This record gives sequence, C-alpha cells and structure tokens, in this order.
Amino acid sequence: MSESSSSLSPGGADGAVHDVLIVGGGPAGLSAALNLARSLAHVLLVDADRPRNAATINSHGFLTRDGIPPQELRRLARAELAGYPSVDVRTRQRVLSLSRDEDGLFAAAVGRSSPGERIRARAVLLATGLRETLPDVPDLRGFYGMSLFSCAACDGFELRGRRLALFGRSADLADRARLVARWSRDLTVFTHGADVIDAVEEAELAALGLTVERRPIVALIGAKGVLEAAELSDGSRIPLDGGFVRPDWSLDLSFLDGISPALDGGGHLVTDGSGRTSEPGLYAAGDAAAPGPQQLIVAAGAGARAAAMIVHDGLGVTTSH
Repeated sequence: MSESSSSLSPGGADGAVHDVLIVGGGPAGLSAALNLARSLAHVLLVDADRPRNAATINSHGFLTRDGIPPQELRRLARAELAGYPSVDVRTRQRVLSLSRDEDGLFAAAVGRSSPGERIRARAVLLATGLRETLPDVPDLRGFYGMSLFSCAACDGFELRGRRLALFGRSADLADRARLVARWSRDLTVFTHGADVIDAVEEAELAALGLTVERRPIVALIGAKGVLEAAELSDGSRIPLDGGFVRPDWSLDLSFLDGISPALDGGGHLVTDGSGRTSEPGLYAAGDAAAPGPQQLIVAAGAGARAAAMIVHDGLGVTTSH
C-alpha cells in the first residue's frame, strides 16, 4: 500500500489544515482520535451519529466494559476526548464530499446538508462502518437487538443452549449456521423460501443436529422484543428463544469525489493490515476495512493501529514502536 508523503504538524500549527480527518465516530474512529490526540495531532472527527448497533441494548466482549450499552461506550469515549483540545468532534454531521485539492491535501465538505463547511486535512481515516439490510422476514426488526442479533461472537454466550433461529438469504448461511451451533445445537436455519443451502450443505448441517427450514415465514411471535416462535406459511409454529440474523452489508463511499481506493470482492476497503488503503494518505479501520470479526474491541484496536501508522507515515519513519 502507499504511504502518505505529508508530515504531521502537531497541534495543527498552521491553523487552517487538520492533521487528520476521521469519518465515523464508532469504536474505530474514537480510538484513533484518542491515540492521535496523544501524539499531538490536530484531529477533526465527523460522526453522523447513526450507528449500526443502535438497536443493541448491551454489547459484549470489550475488556472492562462487558455488557455496556453501545451508546454509553460512545459517550464515555467522547467524554475522554473532550480532555484533548486538539480534537474537534462534530456529531450529527456528515462528510458530504471528499476530494483532493491542488496542493494534494484532502478537501472535504462537512455539515448536515450541502454545501457544508469546507475543511482540509493531510490524512483521512475512513471509519464509517457498514450499512446493513435485514432479511425481509415479517416482524424481524421488532426483535432485533433484544433477542435477535447479527454477531454470534458478541451475543452467543447469553443464548447458549437455547432454542435458536438463524435467519438469512445469503450464500454463506450454512457456514453461519456452523458458527452459531457452537453455542447451541438446537438451531433452526430459516431460508425464508430462498434457495441458498444446497442438499450437501443441508446434510452436513443435519449431521450436526441442525434443521433447515425452507418454508416462508409469515410472522414472528413474541412480546416486548422477546422471540417465542416463528409461524410458517402452512400455519405451523416453531418455538424459539432467540437467535441470529445474517444481514446484507454494504459500504457507502458515495461521498468520495475523484478518490477510488481499492475494494475487495465483498465491497470492503482493502488495507495492508495497518490501515493503509491504496490511496496515499487515506486509511481505513473497523468494519469498513477488509472483513473480520465485527466486534467493538476489534474495531477499537484497528483504530489505534491506524492512528499509529498515520503518525509514522506522516513523519516518514518506519520504526515499529
């Protein structure tokens, strides 16, 4: 990957150009902002404040913060950043456009609507996360974040040994089922009429004690976010205690103007493992980068790593520490 040839000017000494623009205020962006601030970088973080995990009541797997509501984690992080005068956090705003100017710096329009405020930055970190589209299962959204989740590693422990569902229409649904089965073998995989699991995969899942249900779902039954059953097209009901959803994920890069970082086959930004994309000075961290575990602590670590590389690249040093 390419490295930025620009140099960081601690504290934004010229008063006109930010050292780093961070797009997205989830764990990756917030972690990067903290580490950049501690390296005396002048940072502008822009966050639309519409996180993908907004429906989640509690998040898990974050050391010292296991079970914390995601919004509380963000609040605590913003409170910490408030102690660093070189960080400017803009919430409920978006980067409306991002391009390069005649000096090779990044030029962005920031605000709630066009034309927005014009700002410039030496480096940009994309920490926008992903958009998700849930399967078109009736009533699914009423249970999402309470008894239905998308991340097995995040929420499987609380559902261990229970009667679970897996809803999805993606080609990797059988693999998802094998993963969820680690927490419960009492698992029904609902394809909702889609032909996404072949006979070989169904036999493999059956050998694990898992059931594939191909009939369409007409309703999910339950109250106050607690799933109790799925009602099928023939009127039968399958009792359930909760489960998982395999959404479709997509990355929104529509604000990039004349900047075309490389993407992988799944539409994720390709990085070199340290956050560098194929575009000089443009970095990515969190779910927007190449796929991996979608956990808050993983995203936060990726943000910290990208922050270190931005500092190193800006100074032109190659030391690992």
